[in-house]
Amino acid sequence: MRTPFLTLTAMLWTAALAGAAEGQTIPDRGTVNVNGATVFYKAAGSGQPLLLIHGYPLNGELFKNNRMLPGYRVITVDLPGFGQSKAPGRDASIENYAKTMLGFMDALKLNNIVVGGMSMGGMTLLQMYKTDPDRFKGLVLIDTTADPAGVAEKAMWMGTGQQAQQKGVASLVDLLLPRMLTAESRMKMPNQVAHLGSLIKQASLDGAVGAAMALANRPDANPVLGTIRVPTLILAGVEDNVTPAELQMKMKNQIADSRLVMVPGAGHAATFEKAMAVNAAMRAWLAGLR
Repeated sequence: MRTPFLTLTAMLWTAALAGAAEGQTIPDRGTVNVNGATVFYKAAGSGQPLLLIHGYPLNGELFKNNRMLPGYRVITVDLPGFGQSKAPGRDASIENYAKTMLGFMDALKLNNIVVGGMSMGGMTLLQMYKTDPDRFKGLVLIDTTADPAGVAEKAMWMGTGQQAQQKGVASLVDLLLPRMLTAESRMKMPNQVAHLGSLIKQASLDGAVGAAMALANRPDANPVLGTIRVPTLILAGVEDNVTPAELQMKMKNQIADSRLVMVPGAGHAATFEKAMAVNAAMRAWLAGLR
């Protein structure tokens, strides 16, 4: 039986709308002015939008090897003051990053999507969920924690900001890379060292100092964990000494519908250091959301 023309046209139009809803109309790159900042982003792949938020003091190119996830239009952002994004000043907080990212989602009309955040990006994501939980289809928490900074960690972040101020952002490379990559990768993978080092150097002074203070004074997000009602993937490197396995297990125990995947041979920057393993874990978990 031949399909009537009008019916076929309606079917094609419906398919086109579905494609647009899945994020295929999001440009490959662009900027959004939101909350006083200019936020740069890149998008790759096709399908449903999936937003990834980087950690300190990196940018969206942390995820350069995580952009091709079948069925998803992967969007990576540079937080204000990092990469190609511009911050309105030095004052920063995790709560304000969350406000900026929710505004970014508004600008791109991103609703009911999966959002992932690494380290500081994960802390930002938890505050985003606290503010507007209905915006999310799922969460991916990567090498992060819900805990506030303790006395020693707070002093460390304040010292990091002071070092950036006194010696420049480039001085943070030698300080932070041993926390991001395992010793084996630092010895055998000079390309990884060079890439992450270049991302650190791209941070503005205001971004590096402001975010260090934001990390030192971040809120306690543990009360948020028990309120999460969407599927959540917790990913972390087995050798992460910044947000170690104990913190990942703690989040797993508090988030009802969560899966924990520990990545062997990876440190704090697991999503970059062991991108293939991280991508496989994300693909397997994402398949269960459809």
